Amino acid sequence: MKKFGFLAVALTMSLATTPVLAAKCSNTSGGFEAFKRDFAKEAKALGVGRKGLSALKTAKYSSSVIRKDRNQKSFKKGFNAFYKLRTTGLARPARKKMKQYAKTFRGVEKKYGVPKEVLVTIWGMESGFGRFLGKDDIVNSLATLTHDCRRTGFFRPNLIAALKILDRGDMTRKRMRGATHGEIGQTQFMAKHYLNYGVDWDRNGRVDLVGSPHDVIASTARYLQAHGWARGGSYQQGSHNYAVLKEWNAATIYQKAIAKFASKL
Repeated sequence: MKKFGFLAVALTMSLATTPVLAAKCSNTSGGFEAFKRDFAKEAKALGVGRKGLSALKTAKYSSSVIRKDRNQKSFKKGFNAFYKLRTTGLARPARKKMKQYAKTFRGVEKKYGVPKEVLVTIWGMESGFGRFLGKDDIVNSLATLTHDCRRTGFFRPNLIAALKILDRGDMTRKRMRGATHGEIGQTQFMAKHYLNYGVDWDRNGRVDLVGSPHDVIASTARYLQAHGWARGGSYQQGSHNYAVLKEWNAATIYQKAIAKFASKL
């Protein structure tokens, strides 16, 4: 009896530490349902609950997301063309937002050290201050892109995070819509960053990067601070903070556009 008990405990420990096999990727829609079933096991093992698992179960493969992923044009432009595209008509509403949310910007800068002109520039460039959030179902997009073999490693943790956001109650599945690659909210956070850096600045009990400008401003600042932003430092080319801007978006053309536009406000 004592020996059997030892073996049972050993077997239990072995099962507990055996990794869940990764769901297999594919470059076509084939096997998507099997992928979801396997991924659900991974997600559950990582702490995803009932709401998240239910969303994953009903996720649909999106051929349009794959097409758009293969045809990204914006960053193929030269800097001048890109800058014009992303900043034309932005200065006036940016100054208006700085005035409208002056108290929030002051409080956020005091806490996180990021100046308002940088935050408002990112806000405007990412979504036109919330006017262009994207209409894709985030769970469908992230499930599709995780299933796709091209960058499954990048999208996998974001799919897990999106499911956890639903579990946490920050938003409903119906409201969780955004850009092609799963970006959420007015400064287009990836789901894992939403989960890790989102701030409930307006203290309503949930992080809302879709509908609360206060949460948007604070969360964006917290992200930059967490990635090394130096309070009071320059953010122009050659500076430490300029390098931090690359943590926001890896495209040099985007980093340069943020620094240039912010300096004009």
